[in-house]
Amino acid sequence: MSATHPESQDAPAMDRRRWMKHAATYAGASAALVAAGCAADPSAPAAGPSSNTPAAGTVETPDAAVVTTNAGRVRGFTRNGVFIFKGIPYGETTAGEYRFLPPRPVTPWTDVRPTVAWGPVSPHGPRAGWVNQEEQFLYQWDDGFAGEDMLRINVWTPSVNDNSKRPVLVWIHGGGYASGSSQELRPYDGERLAREHDAVLVSMNHRLNVFGFLDLSRVGGERYAQSGNAGMLDLVQALEWVRDNIANFGGDAGNVTIFGQSGGGGKVTTLMAMPKAKGLFHKAVALSGSFISRHTPDSAEQLARAVLSELGLSAAQVSRLHTVSMDALANASVTAPQRVAPFSFPRPGTLPVISLGWQPVVDGVVLPESPFDPAAPAQSADVPFLVGNTFHEFTTSINNPQARETTWEQLEAALRPQTGDRTTTAIAAYRQLFPSAEPFEVAGLIGADMFRRGAILQTELKAAQGGAPVYAYWFGWKTPVLDGRPLAYHCQDLAFWFDNIDLCLQSTGGGADARRLASQMSRALVAFARTGDPNHDGIPSWAPFTADNRAMMIWDTTNEVRVDPDREARNALAEA
Repeated sequence: MSATHPESQDAPAMDRRRWMKHAATYAGASAALVAAGCAADPSAPAAGPSSNTPAAGTVETPDAAVVTTNAGRVRGFTRNGVFIFKGIPYGETTAGEYRFLPPRPVTPWTDVRPTVAWGPVSPHGPRAGWVNQEEQFLYQWDDGFAGEDMLRINVWTPSVNDNSKRPVLVWIHGGGYASGSSQELRPYDGERLAREHDAVLVSMNHRLNVFGFLDLSRVGGERYAQSGNAGMLDLVQALEWVRDNIANFGGDAGNVTIFGQSGGGGKVTTLMAMPKAKGLFHKAVALSGSFISRHTPDSAEQLARAVLSELGLSAAQVSRLHTVSMDALANASVTAPQRVAPFSFPRPGTLPVISLGWQPVVDGVVLPESPFDPAAPAQSADVPFLVGNTFHEFTTSINNPQARETTWEQLEAALRPQTGDRTTTAIAAYRQLFPSAEPFEVAGLIGADMFRRGAILQTELKAAQGGAPVYAYWFGWKTPVLDGRPLAYHCQDLAFWFDNIDLCLQSTGGGADARRLASQMSRALVAFARTGDPNHDGIPSWAPFTADNRAMMIWDTTNEVRVDPDREARNALAEA
């Protein structure tokens, strides 16, 4: 989505088109639901290094960077003193006869295996954002190389083979369930979380779109009983790898936090409801990924039949899907959802239910229930949860230099087709909450309603369990680049959570304010991973959210904990 164009009186329709350009994943089409970009190379010196940091820019391949896993030994490298391992196999190839089936354990090897470069990424469609100059400037995507032997895992750690018990943060990338990878955005680099915060970061690739979420159970029989959730089963196997191996990488298998953003946040909450994932993680974090998205068996079957049709196959020819070329399948993953499950963006003020085309299947076994619909997953009642979103998400003015020319009258006219009689009251409520906001900023706040409403819903449902605490936040720091037009956009917060401001200068602008906020947020993230409580001495006291206190941390140039500050604005916008 984008802020209202002053020359257009049909901004909501235009907003949906721009949403599709920014993240066509949500339509099962092309681009990832991720968008934070970075300028510098990851080997560049980090800001504010600790006293024991080696000389900036040092890379070594020491004998000490050899670690034994349950499949064999791997050799990584060190960068600025941090041990890094990339592309470790955690499962066998998913190609050919193994397509659409649950992941298999990796075949052991005997020699020391080099793990110093990224592995393959899951095949996916083209990224629409490459054609837009400002998006490229901000996002700096690295889409890697595609292949079906993509079950690979990456580790950043301060030390190996030292019997330490560091908290383990397992990062799950965004892109809906259709695209993305563990390397596509530079905020994902784990060097600073490892070195500056004494934590272990893990990330992985897994099957996406048709390769990971094609439910063939009704058309292909029992062999494909779990095919609609194969990509989620990959993530379970990755977590099993962490359980079985992370001790040798300096991490504590008994203290694992899963965290993800956008589609990765959706995967986090899906794992919270999967019986096979129970006990494999102990805390959970969903960043800008609070939405309800799942297939029923009926809708999943409809999509599967559409894929077969796109490939010129009948239901009796399901077995031929194992020999169709990877590219042909990837193309079908783009076109089939557009035919049977066209993108439908929820109207502001409605529940955050959205069809992503490719999404998990509530099959009663692998995924017994829809996460947070209508309740928080019971099996994760004892898992502390941290959840929130950015102020403006996709409703920004990237690629729209004229955004600031929008008037209040134009904004109201543009919103009224979607928000009707609520329009005037909703705009007034957000203007009261943000008195200095320009019309295009209020357009952003209202346009981000799905993410905001979803984050609040998950917070309330988690708190209602009366189990482990839930911590709520709202991120409002606006980038100064491009004259500040991108606002607090979708993925802007990633550089802060990962403490990677200096890897992301084109999206953050750098500067003391950004580095200070990154220190505060990354310390909160690691504190939460370490203890289940994000508080530390650099932020105001952050209480868990309850129905009575409705406490929320506002991350901005000045941080403060407030009582659900936008509640009245959301209520004004809510559809009766």
